[in-house]
Amino acid sequence: MTTLPTGLQYSIAAGRFGAVVTEVGATLRSLTIDGDEVLSTFAEDQAPFGSRGRQLVPWPNRIRDGRYSFDGVDYQLPITEVPRNTALHGLGDGVGWRLVKRSDDEVVLAGVIFAQAGWNAVLEVEIGHRLDREDGLIVTVTTTNIGGTRAPYGYGAHPYVKADLATAKLTHTFSRELIVDPVRLLPIELAPVSERCDFRGGRVIGDTELDTAFAGVEGAWSVKLETADRTVEFWADGTQDWGQIYTDPSRQAIAIEPMTCGPDAFNEGPTHDGVIVLEPGETTSCSWGIIVG
Repeated sequence: MTTLPTGLQYSIAAGRFGAVVTEVGATLRSLTIDGDEVLSTFAEDQAPFGSRGRQLVPWPNRIRDGRYSFDGVDYQLPITEVPRNTALHGLGDGVGWRLVKRSDDEVVLAGVIFAQAGWNAVLEVEIGHRLDREDGLIVTVTTTNIGGTRAPYGYGAHPYVKADLATAKLTHTFSRELIVDPVRLLPIELAPVSERCDFRGGRVIGDTELDTAFAGVEGAWSVKLETADRTVEFWADGTQDWGQIYTDPSRQAIAIEPMTCGPDAFNEGPTHDGVIVLEPGETTSCSWGIIVG
């Protein structure tokens, strides 16, 4: 028997909705409504690319030079984004996750981030994907420090939506944006949202290019994308203060990424206060989802 690049494919369904979550990385590979694919994604016989559908643990986005200090110890992570010399999107890529629970409309997978180069903690992460007949996809992430040392922690997700960005209308609720250096995309300061990145009133994306982390919402937030075919709304609960929006160079997809912390949060700077510190035995949870209409 041939093994698929992302392992077992767990299909779930409810009403008009269907989804596929993969064994490798607990990746959201597919989300459909009436059989039509909503995501910009990869086929079951393909390897993932562009972090599509990826779960970003135990940190989202970039860590400068792969270096950080925690509890008086300096760590050096492997460089996974060579052109910018950063450690990108955590340690869960390529890891097989075990099945915890499965029903017609829900699949729950769990994985363990063990100690390794640049990382000295042991975290168990449980990710549940559930479909609701009315509201679409609901994702719940619960992380527990099962090791004996404290751990810095952040979470993010990286789904892409299919859309013609020339005509798609984007609406977000963020009042602040992270200013980054244009070469390495690392934080400089958190500032009021600029005119270029201000979609609070809703407007067509057109030729606007975004690879921007946003914040400045009290509690839950949402990002809505309206295309000729449908409306796709991302939401995140109040535990996720950040959202990254990335316009794919193809201009046919956009990534909308809920995050508990901003880029380079393990290091001192404008995003550092978003880091969650998990004591041994401590648990943290968050939820986000996609409403399709």
